Amino acid sequence: MRDRGIYLLPNLFTTGALFAGFYAIVQAMNGRFEYAAVAIFIAMVLDGLDGRVARLTHTQSAFGAEYDSLSDMVSFGVAPALVIYEFALQGMGKLGWIAAFVYCAGAALRLARFNTQLDTVTDKRFFQGMPSPSAAALVAGFVWVMVEYGVAGQDVRWLAAAIALFGGVSMVSNFRFYSGKEINLRKSVPFFVILLIVLAFILVSTSPPEVLFGVFVLYGLSGYGDALLRLLRRKKPHPLQDGKK
Repeated sequence: MRDRGIYLLPNLFTTGALFAGFYAIVQAMNGRFEYAAVAIFIAMVLDGLDGRVARLTHTQSAFGAEYDSLSDMVSFGVAPALVIYEFALQGMGKLGWIAAFVYCAGAALRLARFNTQLDTVTDKRFFQGMPSPSAAALVAGFVWVMVEYGVAGQDVRWLAAAIALFGGVSMVSNFRFYSGKEINLRKSVPFFVILLIVLAFILVSTSPPEVLFGVFVLYGLSGYGDALLRLLRRKKPHPLQDGKK
């Protein structure tokens, strides 16, 4: 019987994401919230790379999928909940840790649902519920912006609680969020696409906290906007129904 090994390359990215999440927790406990927020964003980038690297190199495995899910729970579930709790929610008593727990539980439920429905999803263009890395980026972006402008967590604790609750509820919602999975990195693209990517890098580099937080606020609202548009389309009467028979 051939010994089953573990593919090194994609799991290195997963390990890096796991370390970044753990590092964010440690820095939050030490009160260095800017470092904690940046670490969560780094974990997000590494998490986005491990799956693509595995597919490009044909090194997907059941071990890698399970390891990635456990890493995601630490980096995008526990770490953001602890970061925002340490930053702003701990002074709220029970309400503070409940808001942080709702976010953490939402991430766990989101990952469990994603894993169980992986083979039954028909439309790969959309996620059901907000992906946990995006919810984590929303929380981390908020903390990063507040630190950047010198705003104390106690002064925005209610807003922080609202963002934690919004992230947790959005992850377990049935709203659709764009996945970007139909993007093929091995295909050629027009020149203007490369130009847009360069401009995006320039925009982020000018002011990373505000730009990244703004991007993920818009992404978080996009699922609700999509649901509202689809609801309005259903209610809109068909032109033939308004005409005379």
